[in-house]
Amino acid sequence: MFEVFLISLAVLALLSIVFEEVTHINKAKTTLFLGCVAWISLFISAAGTDKTPLIAAELNDNLLEIATLWLFLMSTMTFVAYLNAKGMIQLLVQKIFPQRVSVRMLMLQVGLFALVLSTFCDNVTATLVSLGLLTTFNLASRMRRRMAVLIIFAVNSGGVALITGDVTTLMIFLAGKVQMSQLLILFLPAGISVMLLALLFSLNAEGHVSTTLVDKQLNPIDIIIGLIFLVTIVMTMLLNILFDIPPVLTFLAGLSVMFLVGRTSHTKKEEIQILEYIRQVEFDTLLFFLGILLLVGMLKEIGTLELLTEAYGLYNPAISNYFAGVGSAILDNVPLTAALLKAEPVLTTAQWLGLTYSVGVGGSLLVIGSAAGIIAMSKIKELTFVSYLKYFPALLLCYSVGYGLTILIANQIHS
Repeated sequence: MFEVFLISLAVLALLSIVFEEVTHINKAKTTLFLGCVAWISLFISAAGTDKTPLIAAELNDNLLEIATLWLFLMSTMTFVAYLNAKGMIQLLVQKIFPQRVSVRMLMLQVGLFALVLSTFCDNVTATLVSLGLLTTFNLASRMRRRMAVLIIFAVNSGGVALITGDVTTLMIFLAGKVQMSQLLILFLPAGISVMLLALLFSLNAEGHVSTTLVDKQLNPIDIIIGLIFLVTIVMTMLLNILFDIPPVLTFLAGLSVMFLVGRTSHTKKEEIQILEYIRQVEFDTLLFFLGILLLVGMLKEIGTLELLTEAYGLYNPAISNYFAGVGSAILDNVPLTAALLKAEPVLTTAQWLGLTYSVGVGGSLLVIGSAAGIIAMSKIKELTFVSYLKYFPALLLCYSVGYGLTILIANQIHS
């Protein structure tokens, strides 16, 4: 009965997200409250037993994971928010994209941009930069929401082809299940599925849009900070591959350099304004992440993820991998992937590649299923849990096509 109560708290949190537009209660506050209640309940139920130290250890592990993600989000968001406030993202878009473009062509270009960017950058950075790109175009509300959905799918798809793009891809690679050259195969099915979604979304898209022109001279310091951001991204990838240095450490180092450089040209008042802007824009996103991860950690603690792992072994790996991806839209794909790796299933290379694709892209099916979706929901006011569900059939189709192509291509190469 107690496990049912805890699972009901997770369901209640999901309902609070779904009905946020009706209740007008911020989803960040409801998920944080229910996440805390879940862990408090775990401690109360274990009072006077030898389970308390185990639960405390699990909570500490969960909080460490959350703190790492928080610090990483904070550092990347600070960079992107600063560059966006200074107009650098708008200027970059003006250089890459034409000043006036058809909505259909823009849809394809945005999907390709997010796909390629997320292959080399982490999902958080790729999502923030891609969403920043949207703000430079005069888009209708419906089209902005549609493009945000495309960005979520494209970011998650691009992340599966290299270990720099997605945590689950890195986990499977470090476990020795796939090689770097084999992962590159995934870029083809990922790219095809993203372009298919872009074509579906652009079928009834009419007219042209223009970029919001930015006519301003950039401060040399701002250009230097933009370069620091790029160098930080590159160094994050290199140091992680060469020395296993956690990405969060490199990004925090880059952030500290940004503050040191900025201090030479900004007054203290300007620095406070920048930090206040970032706090107002990003704080809800961080709280929402905290609440979601607390709830996922609780589900892991009560063994829900282990039940999923047992169910995984009951069916053909090709089918199980497909539904593991669907499951990652509800449960965080990192603990889900960790549980599957711990179970040590015997899979062929093609099946491991299928699992890599599914757990990386499957989270796109629901807006709360991936970091990209959660960030987009906090950034694009038109994007809610319910409005995202309208695109579920198209997303499921493109996910299925990408997964099918992955298995087909991988079997042809590794048969």
